[in-house]
Amino acid sequence: MARRAVVWAAFVLVHLVVIWLGFAGDHAASWDVDQLYRWWAWRTLTGEAFPGITEDWVYPPLAHLPILAVGAFRGVVDYTLGWGLLVTAVDAAAFAVLLGNGRSRGRLIAAWFWLAAILALGGVGMFRLDAVTVPLAVVGGLWLVGRPWLGSTLLAVATWIKVWPAALLAAAVIAVRRRLAVVGGAAVVSALVVIAVVLAGGGARLFGFVGDQTSRGLQIEAPVSTVYMLLAAAGVPGAAVVYDADLITFQVTGPGMDAVIAVMTPVLVIGMLAIAAVGAFKAWRGASFVALFPPLAAALVLGFIVLNKVGSPQYMTWLVAPVVVGLVLQVRRWWRPAVLTLVLLALTQLIFPFWYDAILALMPAGVALLVVRNVLLVALFAWVVVRLSRVRVRRRVPLPVPE
Repeated sequence: MARRAVVWAAFVLVHLVVIWLGFAGDHAASWDVDQLYRWWAWRTLTGEAFPGITEDWVYPPLAHLPILAVGAFRGVVDYTLGWGLLVTAVDAAAFAVLLGNGRSRGRLIAAWFWLAAILALGGVGMFRLDAVTVPLAVVGGLWLVGRPWLGSTLLAVATWIKVWPAALLAAAVIAVRRRLAVVGGAAVVSALVVIAVVLAGGGARLFGFVGDQTSRGLQIEAPVSTVYMLLAAAGVPGAAVVYDADLITFQVTGPGMDAVIAVMTPVLVIGMLAIAAVGAFKAWRGASFVALFPPLAAALVLGFIVLNKVGSPQYMTWLVAPVVVGLVLQVRRWWRPAVLTLVLLALTQLIFPFWYDAILALMPAGVALLVVRNVLLVALFAWVVVRLSRVRVRRRVPLPVPE
């Protein structure tokens, strides 16, 4: 009981600090919530427009759930503060499931890791849609074996809020024995979302968020942009940081940029399929869920990040779910990547919001910080892929040869 009380006290303290970070520095870390999410909620609640239904939108349809839930209380609490409280409440529900009775060493370590991760990434990890999907992904991952229908349902809901949990769903379909339950839960959620959007008149825009992502340029934080950032910092002609007013983000440009942009989506798709194929082979050879799911899920999530031409800082929070599940199932194997994940999250908070201006100005120290973070990110990806390739399979006993 005493250990649980200490962990819960830390939970409250960490969330108070991170909410405060969202308001520090002129709301730099919470700008999306403070400006965009507030605006989207206001437009929908006042009937001016319904993003994703009456006009194109960058997010899946269920992203409206948290945005409008906070907006409904706009006359009671400030929108940005309300968002922080909503995320804290969802985190608390998932944290209670993770911690359980507090007697499991793996769950206790995973709980402390999650709190350290929230603090390491800071305000940008809380004040984005991703913050709502992480606790859903954590609980969904923990329930895949005992409650596969509920686990896949939570992962599907999270996917229709922000696409990345689809990586965990794919890993679940491969690694969980009760695959029909996993597919069934996701199918029911998806069918309900599709029906709701079509009935609302947004059928033509149902998958508009997919096309928006594939047409984007190279964001400065993405690993693939690292070389262009170094070229720009070195003053190579044509290499520079540019601002995309439509997407409200900074991108890089340079020699051969169009070819790189064109090839990145196929590279992402091929990379994800290759990882899934390795996982499927391991599952076919009899690998257990405990051994297979954590590295497969982590490899797919990291593939989404490392092979992506978009590299927003909040993407780093995606790492929390597979690492938490890994620590719960095999703490001895996962404590090292957990430590590296915390380092990556802390470096990402330094990158944004604290050193972002220096990076945009191509100051050597700022660019070097970005390069180090991306190198470590690729190293973690390589470690997870190697770990996946080494997952043990069950030896098949040969059938007796008839005499």
